[in-house]
Amino acid sequence: MKKLLIVVDYQKDFVDGALGFPGAEKLALPIQEKIESYRGRGDEVVFTFDTHGADYLETQEGKYLPVPHCREGSDGWELYPPLEVRPGERTFHKPAFGSAELFDYLRQGEYESIELVGLVSSICVISNAVLAKAACPETPVLVDGACTAGHDPQLHDAAMKVMAGLQIQII
Repeated sequence: MKKLLIVVDYQKDFVDGALGFPGAEKLALPIQEKIESYRGRGDEVVFTFDTHGADYLETQEGKYLPVPHCREGSDGWELYPPLEVRPGERTFHKPAFGSAELFDYLRQGEYESIELVGLVSSICVISNAVLAKAACPETPVLVDGACTAGHDPQLHDAAMKVMAGLQIQII
């Protein structure tokens, strides 16, 4: 049985773009090393992309967070280097924090474990970790605390505690 790595929204706009924050760029190398480890073992790697259109400011999210970001096809929407999607790897373009498409995908597979890394810990990482736990309740779900971060250290710590309380393993 394979392990699954979900790389959540490690996109330019969250690292050094519209919603970037100091320190986010430091995750690039550890995330890349983790991706290569999974690939080297023949395990599965998938990526989520926060994806918005021209109408972002009219959406519920846009009303609460009025900072246009991750517009599909823009430079800020792209993965932050050196990360890249390889042929055959799945991507999930999500207009909201959690990915319903990813949830459905997880329900169809069987994994030894599901691990999440990426940005932002207190928003999209926690949302997708909870969806993974709901989709595969008997599969260990892990979040690598060294490969995720958020703009607010207190919210990051709170997200880690909430996930731990939901039986998501913080490593």
